[in-house]
Amino acid sequence: MKSHFPRLRPGAFGALVCLAALAYLAPPPASSARGEKDWKPVDPAEIALGAPTVEKDADAEALFWEVKVADEADGGDPRTVLRHYVRIKIFNERGRESQSKVDILAPKVGSRETKISDIAGRTIKPDGTVVELKKEDIFERTVVKASGVKVKAKSFALPGVEPGSIIEYRWREVRGDQISFYDRFDFSRDIPVRVVKYYVKPIQLRGFPYGMRVQTFNGRNTPFVKEKDGYYSTMAENVPAFREEPYMPPEYSVRPWMLVYYSEDRNLEPARFWKEYGREVYEESRAEMKVGDEVKRKAAELVADAPTPDEKIKRLFEFCRSQIKNVYDDANGMTAEQRAKAKENKSPADTLKRGVGTGRDIDMLFAALAVAAGFDARLVNLADRGDTFFDASFPDAYFIRTYDIAVKVGDQWRFYDPASSYVPFGMLRWQEEGQQALLSDPKDPVFVVTPLSGPEKSVERRSGKFKLAEDGALEGDVRIEYTGHLAVDLKEYYDDESPAEREQAIVEKFKARITGAEITEARMENVSDPVKPLVYAFHVRIPGYAQRTGKRLFLQPAFFQKGLGARFPVATRRHEVYFHYPWSEEDRVQFELPEGYGLDNAESPGALNGGELSKYEPTAGVSKDGRTLVYTRKFYFGQGGGRAALLFPLASYPSLKNYFDQVNKQDAHTLVLKQGATAAAAPPPSN
Repeated sequence: MKSHFPRLRPGAFGALVCLAALAYLAPPPASSARGEKDWKPVDPAEIALGAPTVEKDADAEALFWEVKVADEADGGDPRTVLRHYVRIKIFNERGRESQSKVDILAPKVGSRETKISDIAGRTIKPDGTVVELKKEDIFERTVVKASGVKVKAKSFALPGVEPGSIIEYRWREVRGDQISFYDRFDFSRDIPVRVVKYYVKPIQLRGFPYGMRVQTFNGRNTPFVKEKDGYYSTMAENVPAFREEPYMPPEYSVRPWMLVYYSEDRNLEPARFWKEYGREVYEESRAEMKVGDEVKRKAAELVADAPTPDEKIKRLFEFCRSQIKNVYDDANGMTAEQRAKAKENKSPADTLKRGVGTGRDIDMLFAALAVAAGFDARLVNLADRGDTFFDASFPDAYFIRTYDIAVKVGDQWRFYDPASSYVPFGMLRWQEEGQQALLSDPKDPVFVVTPLSGPEKSVERRSGKFKLAEDGALEGDVRIEYTGHLAVDLKEYYDDESPAEREQAIVEKFKARITGAEITEARMENVSDPVKPLVYAFHVRIPGYAQRTGKRLFLQPAFFQKGLGARFPVATRRHEVYFHYPWSEEDRVQFELPEGYGLDNAESPGALNGGELSKYEPTAGVSKDGRTLVYTRKFYFGQGGGRAALLFPLASYPSLKNYFDQVNKQDAHTLVLKQGATAAAAPPPSN
């Protein structure tokens, strides 16, 4: 995948600040006189505390969460360092279970790594006994968030935790390998917090022309107070817990957080800001799209006999995606050392000659080739709606760091992203579809909306051929294909895993859904292929799949929905419902019936019509000789495009839940097979 967060200078205008040329003024932090392993005193009232104050039903509550933020030189260039300290009161057994096991996340944002170190922790039991966390009990692992995103974490279990205990732990977080001019600071945790306090030391660089600015989102701005040693502090009190939910909007569009950034004090109206920024981006990107003789020759070669403009662009796109290696792609085989040694490309000609580059290099080469082929190509900047929803009233470029290439075909702008390895031609990453995109221009930059791919572009196509035994056992072969955004998500998830890990993931997924399933010959195909669908395939045997009663077998024909619960199992929720993109499902399942058995009831599961938005169409029938039952299922959701097809307010949750509950009910529909039955259902579907 490409690095979607390119070079980002402080503020929107002015020359880039070259950190290597600036003298760093802040010295490394002095050692604590108390020693790094000392802790703040525990008030006896905290030990005696019997109930939460922020949320009355909370199982645990953070008494405080303090974070010191400064830029430190740790034997090399300065970088942004956060030192966290949290103290938590445990009220009951659920609180003990949820809080004694800790994952300190280390997310990767673009090419910016997060490193966690200096972890210390301890438990203060109700009788005052202290149990320290041992260093050897801290380990690294990968966790999967509710959103499905994999994140590296440092994990540990605090010892001796019981209801009434206090637990506390500290850690050092280093964001990237240089100073960051934009940093996010959360105010909420998975439990309520009484006091969150940030101590921030502004950047201290000789000649640094920008001032520190602060903007709070999904909460109110709180004032900064000057502290000692150059720090300024801000705090929030009685912060409710933030709890992830499936199908929720991006977390930074709903949870309270603070952006600390550095900018010129221009006070521009948003409309004027975006106009000026779009003009500046145009001028800068022209140089990055420079068309040299090598680029002209390659463009002419690639489009020589292309019959249409679309075919010309597709050839340029596929060349850039398949022939230029992306240094940040997990599946490119490059080691960290090779990435570090990769030379910086100064022009599209360099990228073309070396056959390797960053995501931005690849996109800019594509743009240069398009210009050389006679097209107008522009850089567009847009937000990542997997991160947060874009608000153009905030006049800063921070939220539109993602970029794509717009190419004018006829009188329409079309959008391309050859640097994203698995995104099909004509689509963008789902995070960039249906988004406002700033189209750079020398005179009149404008916001345009990128298209949203319909459900026919992202398909889960499933097939199964099974033999049903007289005792209800089922055995056969399964194949599942994913296209579009579904395939991109899975390829990005699995492309850095081994074949054995992928096979194990298939086995675990289906065994968890169907009790007693025996999965063999599992394989995953086309994980690193940029064009072909991603495929799961396996052989399965399930004892007792159909329930036998006397001479009858009760069979659920919707094999791929067997064991799945309701999509929305809870009656109420905290957040709006947000689907990432429209999708569709196509199933075809064949059951070879036991000798002497026929379909006793001919009632097929019912169809559902969700208007333009969605449709559910199942069918079932038997072959002319009565030996094979064929079940098909077609479903799509999100037709019609636009945000209204993806984001549903809480007021519409009951009707949305009811629709998916009805789908789930029809998926659980049972057909009755009877020994000696001669009744026939409708003929099997031909598709």
